[in-house]
Parts: sequence; C-alpha cells; structure tokens
Amino acid sequence: MNLIDTLTKHFGYDPLAMIDPNTQDVVHTTGQVDLHRFSQAAIPVILVGFHRLLASDEGAQKILYPNSSTNWVSTIFGKDASEIVKRVNDYSGFDQSGTENKLNDIASKAASLIKETAAPSESPVDIKAVLESQIDNILTYLPPTLNVGKLLDENTLDDRTHKMEGPISSLIQSIGSAFSKPDEDSRKEKN
Repeated sequence: MNLIDTLTKHFGYDPLAMIDPNTQDVVHTTGQVDLHRFSQAAIPVILVGFHRLLASDEGAQKILYPNSSTNWVSTIFGKDASEIVKRVNDYSGFDQSGTENKLNDIASKAASLIKETAAPSESPVDIKAVLESQIDNILTYLPPTLNVGKLLDENTLDDRTHKMEGPISSLIQSIGSAFSKPDEDSRKEKN
C-alpha cells in the first residue's frame, strides 16, 4: 500500500505532485490551489512526523494501541506542533483554526493504515518497517519550503537527493541512509 496515494484518495484530494529537484517546488494547477497546497503539505508532513515518532518502540505502541482522544499533531510533533500547523497554513495560504483538526484527521487515518498494513503483527518492529519502506517515496512529496527537517532537527528531510529519482539517486539515498543511522541512534540517546 502506498500511504501517500491511499490518504490522498481517502480524503478526496487531487493527486500530490512530486517535488521538482531543480526548483524545489511544485507546479500547482489552477482551481482549488489552496486545497491542493494544503494536501501537498499536510500528508507528507504527517507521514514524516510518524516516521520520526516510530524511531522509538514507545511511538510504535501509540499506533498499535491508540487512544480515541489522541491529539495526533501534539503526539507526533510535541513542542513543535503549533509551528507545524502554522507552516502548513503558510504554505497552503489558509488562515483558519481548523487546520489542526484536518491534520489530526489525516494522522488518525494514517495511523490506522499503518497498523492495518503491519497486521496481523503487533510488533513495534513491523510497525516501524511500514514507514521505513516508504520514507524515500514520502520525501519526494514533502515541500522543502516548509523546512520541516530544520524544525525537527532532521536535516536529511530537506535534502535535495530525496527529491530525485533514478538509479544513481537511489544509490546516493542508500549511502546517505547508511551514514545517517548512527546519527539517529545518537539522537535517541540524547532524548
């Protein structure tokens, strides 16, 4: 299951556009530009947030055994939650308080899809594997102008090589992933 496509279809959004590695932006069509810009920012941001949450077994447990009253945006982004909402609003051109609710709806559905994809397993390792297998695809849709990587202290998220496709860029991404793993481990130890 492709989480980006499934979430986009579930909420009735237009298909997301891949980020052009040269311009580092998306060409938006006329029409519902604000709604398309919202989905372009919101879906990848939520999935990237889940990827970060799943760095720990505790985060995987939150997906495995969710609380119906979970505020996913706060759970995923912690102290950065209001800044994430602001950046999605700024990118989409929205100026409304309902953005956090929409992000929570997307996150709630994403959590159930991640759990469903890993089923019947209830192992944190299998939950983590669902997003780990899709993170390179997810990053090709994440607008770099959101600067999510800088905000979350994960500079690889804004890296241009994640926006490229093809055999050479896949090799570069693999090498980069191999070198970034020890850095992720040291970040976990700090927390």
